[in-house]
Amino acid sequence: MHFKVRAAAKEDCKEISRMIMELAVYENMADQVKTSHEDLKRDGFSPNPFYECLIAEVPDEHKTKDGHCLAGRSTCGHVSVSGQRQPGYTVVGYALYFYTYSTWKGRSVYMEDLYVMPDFRGKGIGTGLMAKVAQVGVEKQCVRLQLSVLEWNKPSLDFYIAKGAEDLTAKEGWHFLRFHGQTLDTLAKEAPKD
Repeated sequence: MHFKVRAAAKEDCKEISRMIMELAVYENMADQVKTSHEDLKRDGFSPNPFYECLIAEVPDEHKTKDGHCLAGRSTCGHVSVSGQRQPGYTVVGYALYFYTYSTWKGRSVYMEDLYVMPDFRGKGIGTGLMAKVAQVGVEKQCVRLQLSVLEWNKPSLDFYIAKGAEDLTAKEGWHFLRFHGQTLDTLAKEAPKD
């Protein structure tokens, strides 16, 4: 199947938001999603964005059975580099990523989400998105691409390992930890006063 991968535009945020929710439903965590398409616009398309995102599109003839189109429009379109909408494509996946830094290795790229709608899986689109994230990272002199996978999500884990990823939990014993909500607020209050 022919598909295109391009940088997301501000106009894609409603579609990205929809797919974030689809991914959360698949991961049995829909109640955890608090970001809106407006948050995505603010955080990804400001002068100092917190993330970058890639979009996968297929020609309109492959539109989903639900008729999903770019930005929820009834007529699908493609945003070219010039920003002009070109008819003929519908959004079917995304990869959201950002940059981190390893004190041992240097520049890194972290892929927060990789999602392809179920009707379009197994067609190389997920590989295409992930490979483009890797390419962007290499171009920015990142030395590694990191991501996390839910323990029970064996299809995704197998996919990443088949592509050459190392399972650091199994290999090196790393645990992925998080402070959030009240624990984050409490920790922030312990910061030294200026």
